[in-house]
Amino acid sequence: MADPSWHSAIAAGLLAMHQRDGNYFNTLIQSAFLPARSRLFAAFRQPMSKVRYILIGEGPYPREESATGVCFMDGAVSRLWAEDGSGLSKKVNRATSLRNFIKMLLVAAGALDPAHTSGSALQKVSSSAIEAYSPWIQQLAELQQHLHEQGFLLLNASLVFRSEVAPAKDGKAWQPFLQEVLSAIAEHAARSGTELPSLILWGKIAEQLRQIPVVADFPHIIAEHPYNLSFIRNETMQALFYPMHLLSRHRS
Repeated sequence: MADPSWHSAIAAGLLAMHQRDGNYFNTLIQSAFLPARSRLFAAFRQPMSKVRYILIGEGPYPREESATGVCFMDGAVSRLWAEDGSGLSKKVNRATSLRNFIKMLLVAAGALDPAHTSGSALQKVSSSAIEAYSPWIQQLAELQQHLHEQGFLLLNASLVFRSEVAPAKDGKAWQPFLQEVLSAIAEHAARSGTELPSLILWGKIAEQLRQIPVVADFPHIIAEHPYNLSFIRNETMQALFYPMHLLSRHRS
């Protein structure tokens, strides 16, 4: 699934993990980890040359259908809006991080008051969104495509979720992998004479990546994880995403 531009970085990253802990992969393959193996490197479909932003969350959703290998893109979600216009769809509401990200985008767009992001306020947006010729996108796949077009690499601090292992522990184990990935991106930028992508770290586990030496070379923004309600009102995130018009069908 990964674009060929990532193959050497992925191989180097996995080797670095093995060198750090020679038993990690033996233990991993004996567990029921998520996402499924075919989705593990799905985020790397974005070619390295197209990356302008590196968004790193915490870890995959803890549900098999939901864990796609792409940060906060829930595979169980198709429709964004409830069919009756009552708000966001039930599956979006179950995916807390995705729900709060969408609400943040609506606040940034001026469609929601940051003090009123649910109930009748959200119903007003939703009822408009499902009308014919609505300016809003309808499917999660459209949101993911818009992020892709903006140059996002949507990763997690840990590429796996295991119910029996604390996410922070797996996040620590994957740091050597991300060191190699980020180093490859930095080397590509140097060779091509382009600017380094912006690194966006969501949550405390992702914030631990600042311990990796190469991270200091990247411009980076730190925010709480979107499963926190305060994320909806995060003005730094609003300012970053507002110009992208990710929820708009017809973006300027």
